[in-house]
Amino acid sequence: MDVVIVDDNEINVTLLRHLVKAIEDTKAITFTDSAAGLQYCLENDPDLVVIDYMMPPPDGMAFIQAFRAHPGRKNTPLLMITANQDAEVRHRALTLGASDFLTKPVDKNEFRARATNMLLLRKSQKQLADRAAWLAEEVAKATNEVLVRERETIIRLSKAAEYRNPETGAHILRMANYSQVIARNLGLSEADQTLLLDAAPMHDIGKVGTPDHILLKPGRLDPEEMDIMRQHASIGYDILKGSPSPLLQKAAVIALTHHEKFDGSGYPNNLKAQDIPIDGRIVAVADVFDALTSERPYKKAWPVDDAVKFMHENSGSHFDPVCIEAFFRNWDEIMAIKNRFTD
Repeated sequence: MDVVIVDDNEINVTLLRHLVKAIEDTKAITFTDSAAGLQYCLENDPDLVVIDYMMPPPDGMAFIQAFRAHPGRKNTPLLMITANQDAEVRHRALTLGASDFLTKPVDKNEFRARATNMLLLRKSQKQLADRAAWLAEEVAKATNEVLVRERETIIRLSKAAEYRNPETGAHILRMANYSQVIARNLGLSEADQTLLLDAAPMHDIGKVGTPDHILLKPGRLDPEEMDIMRQHASIGYDILKGSPSPLLQKAAVIALTHHEKFDGSGYPNNLKAQDIPIDGRIVAVADVFDALTSERPYKKAWPVDDAVKFMHENSGSHFDPVCIEAFFRNWDEIMAIKNRFTD
């Protein structure tokens, strides 16, 4: 363990160096220039600092103050050696952060005992810090494993829905990545962007509860069939709600609200404007654009220019204008996503 000795008297430094060497598993690093010693202690991480009180600037008090003010030096043991018997000096040094005192002339047995105790304390501090770091790493691993399992659940449920849904897996990837672009341009945090990317594929999970003759109908749905189709938003919410998982919580909100419209004419709850959660407003833009530009059994894909016109024309009615602006802000990136995930 590293013991730094700072004393402007070379004889004192030599004596203290020999006393430190007598302690098992220690290395003495010595300075007769207190400024150089302080600089070393700030740039390195000593296990024990032994300093003299009376030194040219910085003296022992100034040394302690600067040392303790440095990040990561709050708990490093610091032993002050002084010939001053004044209680006020000791009180001030303790207030500034000295761990213990020795009075000159230094008794070698007392020094060895005090230094050894401080080094044992330092060793325990390091072991505790290492244990804390290990625990933090293990918690991070466990948390990541949970997130991986959650993402796998999302993917598998989304795939299950695909078997009954004319939409493709590429649609899910495109609309999820479109959603992430919008979220980023809206200034959402990276964590929220990632959560949205992972949750968006679940937006139509409720279609597992839609009868095949409606879900797979090649023509336009009649009013009664449309009412049944629209139930998929509530069904999806019922499937996903109540989970302690932030991912599934967000997926539930998206499933319920991605068919709401900015003017209040959407479903299932006729929410309007800011009453629609931001994730629902984002996914509404991403989902409709990709649906328009993708081929389905019941329709041909729209030309991109026609879809762009539709999105702009419905800004403020179907779509949140802010989300529309965020969607088109990085148009090259949107087109790159479209071309990357092909049906």
